[in-house]
Amino acid sequence: MPHALAPAYPWPLVLSGGEVLSKGTRAPIAVASIQGKPLNNDDLVSRCQAGDQAAFAELFRTHKDRVAGIIFRMTGNRSEMDDLIQEVFLQVHRSIGRFGGRSKFSTWLYRVTVNVVLMHRRSARSRPVLVEDMGIHPAEDPRALPDELSARAIRAERFYLLLDQLSEKKRTVYVLHELEGRKPNEIAEIVGAPILTVRTRLFYARKEFEKLIEADPTLSALPDEVDSSAEDSGVSDDDNSSTTAGSTDPTGSRADVA
Repeated sequence: MPHALAPAYPWPLVLSGGEVLSKGTRAPIAVASIQGKPLNNDDLVSRCQAGDQAAFAELFRTHKDRVAGIIFRMTGNRSEMDDLIQEVFLQVHRSIGRFGGRSKFSTWLYRVTVNVVLMHRRSARSRPVLVEDMGIHPAEDPRALPDELSARAIRAERFYLLLDQLSEKKRTVYVLHELEGRKPNEIAEIVGAPILTVRTRLFYARKEFEKLIEADPTLSALPDEVDSSAEDSGVSDDDNSSTTAGSTDPTGSRADVA
């Protein structure tokens, strides 16, 4: 099921010569080389590294919703999501040749996405504030009454504004663990920090966020609402490459999240 946060996006990002298309450009690419045969991430990555543009288009199609969800949960808005998705896959396109399989592809993709978002936040110093940009869309729950939908949207806005009060490092591990469901050992790979450091940041992030929520009792159910709104995000552990803690970032553009 497509991610509820996934925006309409140009397909499929890559020209036959290997250049990434600019935003808004559309150009079809035949995927005959992969149609009719289900390919796992290892197969797609191998083909991408061999220059198969159809494989890269399929990699984008398969993972764009996952990337959209991570971006939203880390930023709390959609206004720049298209640009950030494009930047993530530009980094993937440039760096996939150096992906050696020391971690799962999904872990590597998380790391690229997190780095792109953190560097964007540092440069833009943007702060999300719009209710309509929040992750819980009232229209997505047909069982809810209008008043309930409005209340949920307001709570969602407050939730992300409170989340933004955490430090960058604490917010990152909180989002990855509490909203994305990643385990501490995988988060350690994503942010390039020891597992103990990740657990410590998560402990203090939870304590700080709980205090912030306690100040506004109407937000007590928000973490569960945010979590349930993204159950169809497409995030899964369907990769079949081995995981090794402490793998290096192959993009060469690591944001300092350790």
